[in-house]
Amino acid sequence: MATKPQEMLTGALPFTYQLIEGDNVRRVEGGVIDEGLLSIYVNGESLATMMCSPLQLEALTVGFLYNEGLIDSADEIGHLQLNLTKSVADVILTRDEVALPRRMILTTGCGGGVTGQLLSESYPALESNYCAEPSLISRLMRQLSGAARLYNAVRGVHTAVLGAEGGLLVSAEDVGRHNAVDKVAGQALLEAIETRDRVLLTSGRISSEMLGKARRMRVPIVASRTAPTSITIELAAVWNICVVGYARAGGMRVYTHGWRLGLDE
Repeated sequence: MATKPQEMLTGALPFTYQLIEGDNVRRVEGGVIDEGLLSIYVNGESLATMMCSPLQLEALTVGFLYNEGLIDSADEIGHLQLNLTKSVADVILTRDEVALPRRMILTTGCGGGVTGQLLSESYPALESNYCAEPSLISRLMRQLSGAARLYNAVRGVHTAVLGAEGGLLVSAEDVGRHNAVDKVAGQALLEAIETRDRVLLTSGRISSEMLGKARRMRVPIVASRTAPTSITIELAAVWNICVVGYARAGGMRVYTHGWRLGLDE
């Protein structure tokens, strides 16, 4: 049954569309994904403007600053305020001097997000002996599907979660794959949840920029319902990260560092 307009979740807008099922056509009072602009200012200077879903915007802002290397903890944020229309995030850091990269415009398109970092030179190999059973990936992926409330209501949005043996720790949804990962990082920082030696799962393709965010979060296993890119696999091999693709009921593909899932190398 379609979601009624009065039941719309934040991040969705009511919309009536025509549904074709075989030879039948009917009107459905459903919804579509809401997409907006968020401009981030740091110490009064413009940093980035991104297309995103208008929810968890504080987490998105904090996670983006963290994954871009501008902060190392939430304690470095002295003040964070959204304007009334939630289109601008003003951040005042606890230090006056901060080297901002060039102003960035991030889109939600398939080409991936924009980052100010040169990934191949950003980090050394991850020092971690963390291992897990393949069954953990399957279990967390099922929980990701359950946490995708906005996707389940109107589709058209990506989900990212941080998980451990005990289950999901943080979840986020956004029209952008990269934004969803930033929201996970930001929410973890705001709630003082450790990201080291956890599992990051996403509903979308694992791009090289997304793997860079995972490395920044010190996550040793990254899994997706779909595929990684070739550069992602190359970086994961160097960074000591296990990349899992097509994690679905019945199996998965392990591309790098299978020893983290108990596989012979």
